[in-house]
Amino acid sequence: MELTTRPRRLRRTEQLRRMVRETRMDKSSLIYPAFVAEGIREREEISAMPGQYRHTLDTILTQTETLLRAGVDKMMLFGIPAEKDPLGSQAYCSHGIVQRAMTAIKERFPEMYLIGDVCMCEYTSHGHCGILKGVEVDNDTTLQYLARIALSQVQAGADMVAPSDMMDGRVGAIRRLLDEQGFEEVPIMSYAVKYASSFYGPFREAAGSAPAFGDRRSYQMDFHNVREGLKEAALDEAEGADILMVKPALAYGDVIAKVKAQTTLPVAAYSVSGEYSMVKCAARAGCIDEARIACEMAASAYRAGADIYLSYFAPELAGYMDEGRLG
Repeated sequence: MELTTRPRRLRRTEQLRRMVRETRMDKSSLIYPAFVAEGIREREEISAMPGQYRHTLDTILTQTETLLRAGVDKMMLFGIPAEKDPLGSQAYCSHGIVQRAMTAIKERFPEMYLIGDVCMCEYTSHGHCGILKGVEVDNDTTLQYLARIALSQVQAGADMVAPSDMMDGRVGAIRRLLDEQGFEEVPIMSYAVKYASSFYGPFREAAGSAPAFGDRRSYQMDFHNVREGLKEAALDEAEGADILMVKPALAYGDVIAKVKAQTTLPVAAYSVSGEYSMVKCAARAGCIDEARIACEMAASAYRAGADIYLSYFAPELAGYMDEGRLG
């Protein structure tokens, strides 16, 4: 058969396939999300997320060392306080669990780049992401609290802050306070397009952050919508965001691609707890190959346009990159 064009020519060997690979990634783009909890004596495995843990101040240092050995030098911290209240005061307390963890990590491992998740759901007794007025989250009142959380994290050692609350105007409020306090150089990675997703289920068990009543659909986005997400991303960029995030990642490749086409800012994708747990549970049941699926999921996010990938598989993905399976 006379065929001038034979695409299979470039698929013959692994060496050749890697040379012509269109989507490339490396360890520097990986961020590992970690949980640190108050009032526990040893790390606790999260039942809904096999292989992930709530860490003590000691074991988060061990986890940091493990990540750095794997080549992952960026970590996002989530805190679980021993006590919660309606105002989420432990979120912005100078000796809160996240603040203490950040200080300890920076003292021991200054090379670890720390990102603080800025939200209130893990810290409020009602489990919502802001200050309540009746049974509704008061958007504008919440902004000052979010800015205080961000400032407290930066003062404790955070290199970057990442507001995940989905309040209108929160990027601008955080940017103003950080600038006023002399932290103009600290970047903001905004959870710009964050959907009200069932993929978050295991995280709520991990962080004890399920709302006591109602849900978060009045501030997190309807998963049917794309144009609304583009509007959210544009607003956050105008308010001073340095990186825009899409969350979740797996079912939202179309959104990642459209945000990427709209902005010149770096785009992050967060592969969330439900994505991780589905892979882990299916692999344990013998239904799938965990490593191959984790690599394929990561590649799909990068292929859609993500520059940065947040994943509980980050250390494993770094290893797969070393082995040539990914990247």
